Amino acid sequence: MLATLVIGLREGLEAALIVGIIAAFLRKNGKSLVAVWIGVGLAVALSIAVGVALDLVEQSLPQARQEGMEAAIGSLAVVFVTGMILWMNQHAAGMKRSLEHDAAQALHQGSAYALAGMAFLAVLREGFETSVFLLATFSAAQSATLAATGAVVGLLLAVAIGWGIYAGGIRINLGRFFRVTGLFLILVAAGLVITSLRAAHEAGWLNAGQQPTIDLSWLVAPGTVQSALITGVLGIPADPRRIEVIGWLAYLIPVTLSVLRPATPLTIARRRLTAAVALAIAALGLATLYPSPQLRFPPQVPLVGGTAELSTSPAALTVSLDGRPQETLPLPEKAGQTADYNGVDALLWRFSHEATPSDAPATLTLDQVQTLNGGRLPIGFNPARNPGPFTATWSVTQSTQVWTANGLLLDAATNSTALVTLSGGGLQTPRTLTIENPSVIPAQVWHVLPAYRDKAVAALNTLAAARTERQFWAAQLPVVLLISAILLAALGGRTLILRRRDAKAPVLSGATHAPR
Repeated sequence: MLATLVIGLREGLEAALIVGIIAAFLRKNGKSLVAVWIGVGLAVALSIAVGVALDLVEQSLPQARQEGMEAAIGSLAVVFVTGMILWMNQHAAGMKRSLEHDAAQALHQGSAYALAGMAFLAVLREGFETSVFLLATFSAAQSATLAATGAVVGLLLAVAIGWGIYAGGIRINLGRFFRVTGLFLILVAAGLVITSLRAAHEAGWLNAGQQPTIDLSWLVAPGTVQSALITGVLGIPADPRRIEVIGWLAYLIPVTLSVLRPATPLTIARRRLTAAVALAIAALGLATLYPSPQLRFPPQVPLVGGTAELSTSPAALTVSLDGRPQETLPLPEKAGQTADYNGVDALLWRFSHEATPSDAPATLTLDQVQTLNGGRLPIGFNPARNPGPFTATWSVTQSTQVWTANGLLLDAATNSTALVTLSGGGLQTPRTLTIENPSVIPAQVWHVLPAYRDKAVAALNTLAAARTERQFWAAQLPVVLLISAILLAALGGRTLILRRRDAKAPVLSGATHAPR
């Protein structure tokens, strides 16, 4: 409530002052105020319509897009309030004189309708900024009702103070008022930076910098006064993350210093150039010095009864089993299929071959047949009529699957499926059984140990997170910093060029009129 009250009071008073100065000027010159009040009413109605429309659009969106819109509105609100704070900090003291000068020119060149247009645009600008800022603050507020109440009270106070100034009964130091409220709104806007960054993460736009920093749950327990002030008003959550802390400090420190240390346009230009150089250096440092994530894993992978090793040139998997010769499985990239392996994007190869094992038993007893069939007699077998032994003819299909990702072996396993055709032993006709991984055949069956699989998946997830972090800190953020540096350098350079041009103008004029 306190944050929205100050927002409503400050923004409303700024609009009320502009309207009041224009109205007083018109009254002093004997002009009607009807057009001014019509313009003010239209601007207020449009501002309310903008706020309601934005809220309705946001509510109609899916959850992820709602979070994205909250992030966008919060960022826009931070830009608006920062510009308003810095502008009023420099121009509050001379606002009345400047407005009266502009009003006199408008009245001289046109009519009272031009001044009504000035009032309309002034209130519309402040109203639009207020709508966006309040909407962003409502999204972060613990109670929308209290937030709305604070905004209404602030606007009513602003109207009352503005009327008092217009009527001549109230005198306040505008420069001090706007500086004090500006410092408070800087804290609120810094909290909106945190809220916007969190909303951007929940929308899926920002996944870097989400590491926890400090646990403030002991300080901002729900329902306490501290929670209402720190979280509700200042927007600081109980679990600020790294990117949120950096964003909070990066906004709070320079904007606060700008308000506390007002300067001349020349000094501001020099500060901008200095900040541009600092941002450019920071961008270059992040882009060149941020470490590249590396995946370090032992080359040999433990298997049940042996080891496996993945090579890259050419891509192949070499399997070494105890007591058996090495087997090499080529892994050409074109033959691999994209597949999901426990949330990891992987490549999958499948191998299959059939063989007739030379060391498979040629005869099977009824007990062996029952064991091969999972402990149950096959359908149609009767111990009295089919006592065995049976003649066995074998055909074995061995299937192997290999999963890799980022040059790392994720998993590999092979299994055997045997078809055994039984005849004799009381059977009238041959019977064929399908047997998975038959123990009576010493086939080359192996798989990667489960502990290794879990470790490999965890390592790849860590690598993906590290690459996301590097993409943000070493690529995206430096681009933002460089763009900001260019803008600051352009603004600062433009001011310096204009100052030098103004300084040279009298000299050139005097030289033109000097006697020969």
